[in-house]
Amino acid sequence: MIIEHVGLQDISGSLVVLDGVTDATFEEIVELRLENGTTRTGRIVQIDGDRVVIQVFEGTRSLSLTNTRTVLTGHPMELALSPEILGRIFDGAGRPKDGLGEIFPEVSRDVNGLPINPVSRVYPRNYISTGISSIDCLCTLIRGQKLPIFSGSGMKHNELAVQIVRQAKIADEEGADFAIVFAAMGVKNDVADYFRRSFESTGVLERVVMFLNLSNDPIIERTITPLCALTAAEYLAFDKGMHILVVMTDMTSYCEALREFSSSKGEIPGRKGYPGYLYSNLAALYERAGMIKGKKGSVTQIPILTMPNDDITHPVPDLTGYITEGQIVLDRSLDGLGIYPPVSVLPSLSRLMKDGIGEGYTRADHAPLSNQLFAAYAKVQDARALASVIGEDELSPTDKKYIEFGRRFENRFLSQRSTENRTIEQTLNLGWELLSTLPREELDRVDDDLLDKYYRPAGDTAAPETTAE
Repeated sequence: MIIEHVGLQDISGSLVVLDGVTDATFEEIVELRLENGTTRTGRIVQIDGDRVVIQVFEGTRSLSLTNTRTVLTGHPMELALSPEILGRIFDGAGRPKDGLGEIFPEVSRDVNGLPINPVSRVYPRNYISTGISSIDCLCTLIRGQKLPIFSGSGMKHNELAVQIVRQAKIADEEGADFAIVFAAMGVKNDVADYFRRSFESTGVLERVVMFLNLSNDPIIERTITPLCALTAAEYLAFDKGMHILVVMTDMTSYCEALREFSSSKGEIPGRKGYPGYLYSNLAALYERAGMIKGKKGSVTQIPILTMPNDDITHPVPDLTGYITEGQIVLDRSLDGLGIYPPVSVLPSLSRLMKDGIGEGYTRADHAPLSNQLFAAYAKVQDARALASVIGEDELSPTDKKYIEFGRRFENRFLSQRSTENRTIEQTLNLGWELLSTLPREELDRVDDDLLDKYYRPAGDTAAPETTAE
């Protein structure tokens, strides 16, 4: 029996209060029918006895306290899913917005998802190639990993997101079943158009599922966007056996929507006004990445977030760093020098990198080469700090070589065109070329066999061997 509740007890912002409701469940979807015949959707976000608080997706403007009719649907928010979602563009709540009509669902899934049993998880192995040297060599993205990008306001993280979507691919023969789920939250219209045009013009849209939440859309929709994106990713990965890369930008907009929503409910705020459950909320999203025993597919996540005032200790990047397996940090000083992508090498890391590179995955010299590049670039920072005190002319010959190595490393290795797609072979060979500008005795993170094979000092015209192990 369908019960229709007539009237509302209270309206506050995007929230409405309804009394006398029995058998309601948390996160249940409700329909609100207005006097003019239109229908709006909401979800139950709080239950206190027979009183429920409903968050209205489309906002509460024009709702009437006396004539609004509310019906509980008996189920949580669900997303219609079928293989035809590939190549489609949806709004933040999973409704088609590309003019191509509705999805004919093969199945409908609860967007809140189900936690993956830790016993059923498969340890992430093998890597995803992005074609970007600073990521592929130094912070390798492993299949099934969650690896965030920490950026700053006004930096080129949107361009980086587009380049990753355009170039990313699985590095082995299974790569034919690879697709991208792209979720944008709180973006302006021109940024949304940029994403759409970039994917269409490069021909990758047919393997991308896009969820776009604009800055003028309701905040409730913003809090649902990553849920819809991850539900679509899990369907394609675990039902259809595909390898899915989920790119979500900007997670800071999502967290600010949570803060506004929490404030409207009168909850006690935590750090900087964010709700106390921000950690568990982010963990519920990030932990939906991974691989499952007996399932061919995988879900890999690259959440992108902007750090307010470039503060890496801000609650959003701070909590994200606790949950995820590393981070890629973008540096404003490198961005000011025109280096793209401006990846700050030293604070960036990928904790699962060691298990998805090397012989059988990339190349046997990958791990020692990466370690040596990190070590050499750390010494570059020491040499620059010393030069700022005594002047570059007073440095030792070795320190001067490190200064020169740093310039070449930033301008040739870190910096590349947004359309440049480097193979892992090109990236590793370029790394050895740059290390060969340093004295051999300074390279203490690689063994003599690798140095004999790849080290080519100035004047040695022999090219290093490039055969994959």
